[in-house]
Amino acid sequence: MTATRPDSAELLAAHTTLRVGGPARRWVHARTEEELITAVAEADAAGEPVLLLGGGSNVLIDDSGFEGVVVLIETRGITVTDSSACGGAEVRVAAGEVWDDIVARAVAEGWAGVEALSGIPGLVGATPIQNVGAYGAEVASVVARVRTWDRREGRISTLFAADCDFAYRHSAFKADPQRWVVLEVVFAFELADLSAPVRYAELARRLGVELGERVPAAQVRSAVLELRAGKGMVLDQADHDTWSAGSFFTNPLLEPDAAARLPEDAPRYPAGEKIKTSAAWLIEHAGFTKGYGAGPATLSTKHTLALTNRGSATAADVLTLAREVRDGVREQFGITLVNEPVMINCEL
Repeated sequence: MTATRPDSAELLAAHTTLRVGGPARRWVHARTEEELITAVAEADAAGEPVLLLGGGSNVLIDDSGFEGVVVLIETRGITVTDSSACGGAEVRVAAGEVWDDIVARAVAEGWAGVEALSGIPGLVGATPIQNVGAYGAEVASVVARVRTWDRREGRISTLFAADCDFAYRHSAFKADPQRWVVLEVVFAFELADLSAPVRYAELARRLGVELGERVPAAQVRSAVLELRAGKGMVLDQADHDTWSAGSFFTNPLLEPDAAARLPEDAPRYPAGEKIKTSAAWLIEHAGFTKGYGAGPATLSTKHTLALTNRGSATAADVLTLAREVRDGVREQFGITLVNEPVMINCEL
């Protein structure tokens, strides 16, 4: 038997960090690459909708559930090729490995570049899709290639980093979500005693260093975990502030003239030809403070970018709050915030 199928009455809420979502018609546990490809290919051949689910940390699934097959990605495997002569290490990681476990190992092994991405929930396969980033780092900086199942062409295909169209919280995989199934991510790490240069002001202050300095990677990991925990961004079953999908809105990228219309004290960060501002700042200055909301869905008491489930929220409750925040920011500043989590059978 290649896969198991739990009772269809099981709720998707049990598999997401927001803890909302209705039932699926069918479930498949994909524990090997072959099982993953087979599950998707068979569903595609039958015209059955497919939802690929890893850690469930970046999705909002409707209370009606999913009328199709949910494939739970549980593949495992890590292959390391050190090349001390070239000062690097190539690390091949199956999509179903836990991301933060890889970061912890990278810090322990002296693989520099992902220490600032500590504490991000979810699995490795999701990291290139979203181009996960935090504290001045993005996973794109260490991705060498991504091995995939191409649903359109029915074959295994490898995309090199240059083909992945990486940008802020974006990739070719995110742009065409019905085509690519990430099977394995190959990382190219620098072998170093110190971290990558510290590029985020808040992190630099916590470490007591200047921007651009390098410090032991373990210090960066520890500081990032402390910062994330203080914002309710490290999963904790007992803390409802962590019953979330992380940052619910992305930081807006604005044309220079739009950025110029913001209040003088609004954050502005160069981002190529555009200017990035802070979604959290916009939310707070539109009147939505920490803990805002009557429940059962509220803003986090620790961070205004997180929409949280206080214990009995539904997807509808989360959406109602998200719309209120989005519309309030748009009314105040003329900027429409964009959701970061993937919406399944629902939309803002």
